[in-house]
Amino acid sequence: MLHNIIPVLKGQTDSVNAMVDSWSLIEMNTITKLDPRSNKLSLECGKEFNYKALVIGTGFNHDMNLIPGLKEFDEGPENNHTYVHQLLKKNINRNYYNGYHHRGGSHICYSPATPYKGEGNDFYPLYHESIHRQDKIFNVAARSSKIEYWTPNKEIFKFPYANEVVLDECHKRGIEVNFGWEMTSVREDANSKVAVFKNVDSGEVMEQDFTCANINPPSTQHQFLLDAGVCDGEGMVDVNRYTLQHNKYENIFAIGDAISGQTTRTYTGATHQNPIVKHNVLSFLEGKDCNAIYDGYQYMHLYSGTIYSMGFSHLHDFEPAPTNDSVPHYGVFGWLYGHYAV
Repeated sequence: MLHNIIPVLKGQTDSVNAMVDSWSLIEMNTITKLDPRSNKLSLECGKEFNYKALVIGTGFNHDMNLIPGLKEFDEGPENNHTYVHQLLKKNINRNYYNGYHHRGGSHICYSPATPYKGEGNDFYPLYHESIHRQDKIFNVAARSSKIEYWTPNKEIFKFPYANEVVLDECHKRGIEVNFGWEMTSVREDANSKVAVFKNVDSGEVMEQDFTCANINPPSTQHQFLLDAGVCDGEGMVDVNRYTLQHNKYENIFAIGDAISGQTTRTYTGATHQNPIVKHNVLSFLEGKDCNAIYDGYQYMHLYSGTIYSMGFSHLHDFEPAPTNDSVPHYGVFGWLYGHYAV
């Protein structure tokens, strides 16, 4: 979260310890075990730490290997036109023009089962459709080619308002929406690329040819958190949704994607949770009440076209925030909002 937040520091050129107080200790290592009863963390390198308070900000295990065959596409040539929606440095340049080479067949956009990393901001069918529509106008794309959205979920967004608006937009633009289908593998045959889907209700399996794809891999909770017993029945860190303090272990707090509760998981939500957790951790360490309250704010920015944007925001219980969908999606205001959001 430090990268580019402090304008004069760039995460790729400055050392991390230049961004934090000099008394801080930074341990770049993998946690292998959490024992909340003994207030102890074990690291892969063999070190152990005792803690007075702990903030869990682990996000998810976001792994393309969870879809067999996807890693091979990601490591293959860029002209396979299969983009993995994952935060890796190489992806900044790889497939920069993803969607600009869709000349025929199906362009698949896939979101995994909720909750997942990138939720709320990985919906690119409207963006790709705007490119594809122009290609059809200039007769460089087949009239039968199409944009498809696939997901094992029963909605695009958990936020009902945004879901309704975007579904209507997909209907108007001819984007095919397929709910309840989980991507189980991808492969490249001699003359085609194939995605295999399984229906989450019936178990039916089907294969779908595609020419381009934008695929967000599934997300899973980190195993050490599941083993520690700090998660709820759905595998999310069990916190009070207002104070972000653990419901069982009062010296544990959590922030970001990993926390429990029905919400949209966005980067903006994590930044709004940050001062709440900071205040409440310091209050706990000083023996005071944890009285900072997180209102549930989440914001998701979506491209409605190559240079046009829309934005949705909600509070707890998916109550629309005052800024929700506050700018028209098209015209000069949508264009200005798109540049502002970027």
